[in-house]
Amino acid sequence: MTQYTETNGAVDELETPYELTALDRCDACGAQAYIRVVVGTGELLFCAHHGRKHQEKLSQIAHSWHDESSRLNDRP
Repeated sequence: MTQYTETNGAVDELETPYELTALDRCDACGAQAYIRVVVGTGELLFCAHHGRKHQEKLSQIAHSWHDESSRLNDRP
């Protein structure tokens, strides 16, 4: 599994970096998505809470894990 995070220094293997927007919503609760998980059948979007909740199980089947939850701590 390739991890895409801003905090661990992993290299993004995509030509253009994927960026989540305010229009991307959590599949579990509808809040703004900060985590995108690609699995064999498609992608899942999660808020930071649900991404952390399901990370252990999803990491076993995920092709990639894109985490932008560090943006929650950014100050304008």
